[in-house]
Amino acid sequence: MQVEILGLPDTLAARYIVLTRRMVVLGPNLGEPHTKAFAGGLFELRLKGAEGIARVFFCTLIAKRIVMLHCFIKKSDKTPLREREIAEPRLKEVKHGYA
Repeated sequence: MQVEILGLPDTLAARYIVLTRRMVVLGPNLGEPHTKAFAGGLFELRLKGAEGIARVFFCTLIAKRIVMLHCFIKKSDKTPLREREIAEPRLKEVKHGYA
Protein backbone atom coordinates (compact mmCIF):
# COMPACT_ATOMS: atom_id res chain seq x y z
CA MET A 1 0.00 0.00 0.00
CA GLN A 2 1.41 3.37 -1.01
CA VAL A 3 0.72 6.36 1.23
CA GLU A 4 0.70 9.79 -0.35
CA ILE A 5 2.14 12.59 1.76
CA LEU A 6 1.55 16.13 0.53
CA GLY A 7 1.49 14.78 -3.03
CA LEU A 8 5.25 14.21 -2.89
CA PRO A 9 7.18 11.49 -4.74
CA ASP A 10 8.42 8.59 -2.59
CA THR A 11 11.94 9.73 -1.64
CA LEU A 12 10.78 13.28 -0.88
CA ALA A 13 7.89 11.94 1.22
CA ALA A 14 10.32 9.70 3.12
CA ARG A 15 12.59 12.67 3.78
CA TYR A 16 9.56 14.67 4.98
CA ILE A 17 8.71 11.92 7.46
CA VAL A 18 12.28 11.72 8.79
CA LEU A 19 12.63 15.48 9.22
CA THR A 20 9.20 16.06 10.76
CA ARG A 21 9.83 13.27 13.28
CA ARG A 22 13.12 14.95 14.12
CA MET A 23 11.25 18.28 14.52
CA VAL A 24 8.84 16.68 17.00
CA VAL A 25 11.76 15.48 19.15
CA LEU A 26 14.25 18.35 18.77
CA GLY A 27 12.00 21.30 17.92
CA PRO A 28 11.32 23.06 14.63
CA ASN A 29 14.74 24.68 14.21
CA LEU A 30 16.88 21.89 12.76
CA GLY A 31 19.26 24.40 11.21
CA GLU A 32 20.58 24.44 7.69
CA PRO A 33 20.48 22.51 5.44
CA HIS A 34 17.21 21.13 6.85
CA THR A 35 15.35 24.29 7.84
CA LYS A 36 15.66 27.96 7.01
CA ALA A 37 13.97 30.95 8.65
CA PHE A 38 12.20 33.67 6.66
CA ALA A 39 10.82 36.93 8.04
CA GLY A 40 7.63 37.15 10.08
CA GLY A 41 7.68 33.66 11.59
CA LEU A 42 7.73 31.78 8.28
CA PHE A 43 10.11 28.83 8.03
CA GLU A 44 11.09 26.47 5.24
CA LEU A 45 11.64 22.71 5.54
CA ARG A 46 14.08 21.68 2.82
CA LEU A 47 13.64 18.25 1.27
CA LYS A 48 16.01 16.58 -1.17
CA GLY A 49 15.50 13.18 -2.77
CA ALA A 50 16.08 11.14 -5.92
CA GLU A 51 13.11 12.82 -7.61
CA GLY A 52 14.37 16.34 -6.97
CA ILE A 53 13.93 19.06 -4.38
CA ALA A 54 10.83 20.13 -2.47
CA ARG A 55 10.10 22.80 0.08
CA VAL A 56 7.46 22.96 2.81
CA PHE A 57 6.65 26.31 4.39
CA PHE A 58 5.66 26.07 8.05
CA CYS A 59 5.18 28.17 11.16
CA THR A 60 5.30 27.51 14.87
CA LEU A 61 2.66 28.39 17.42
CA ILE A 62 2.43 28.59 21.19
CA ALA A 63 2.01 25.15 22.82
CA LYS A 64 4.75 23.71 20.60
CA ARG A 65 2.58 23.35 17.51
CA ILE A 66 4.14 23.19 14.06
CA VAL A 67 1.76 24.02 11.22
CA MET A 68 2.63 23.07 7.64
CA LEU A 69 1.36 25.83 5.36
CA HIS A 70 2.38 25.02 1.79
CA CYS A 71 4.39 22.39 -0.08
CA PHE A 72 5.82 22.51 -3.59
CA ILE A 73 8.36 20.80 -5.84
CA LYS A 74 11.21 23.17 -6.53
CA LYS A 75 12.22 23.63 -10.18
CA SER A 76 14.60 26.59 -10.00
CA ASP A 77 17.51 27.72 -7.85
CA LYS A 78 15.53 30.35 -5.95
CA THR A 79 12.23 29.83 -4.18
CA PRO A 80 9.62 31.35 -6.51
CA LEU A 81 7.88 34.43 -5.12
CA ARG A 82 4.53 32.89 -6.05
CA GLU A 83 5.10 30.05 -3.57
CA ARG A 84 5.75 32.52 -0.73
CA GLU A 85 2.67 34.48 -1.79
CA ILE A 86 0.64 31.32 -1.15
CA ALA A 87 2.22 30.60 2.25
CA GLU A 88 2.19 34.11 3.74
CA PRO A 89 -1.62 34.63 3.82
CA ARG A 90 -1.97 31.15 5.32
CA LEU A 91 0.57 32.14 7.98
CA LYS A 92 -1.46 35.26 8.84
CA GLU A 93 -4.66 33.23 8.96
CA VAL A 94 -3.14 30.66 11.31
CA LYS A 95 -1.51 33.28 13.54
CA HIS A 96 -4.76 35.30 13.86
CA GLY A 97 -6.75 32.15 14.53
CA TYR A 98 -4.53 31.33 17.50
CA ALA A 99 -4.02 34.89 18.82
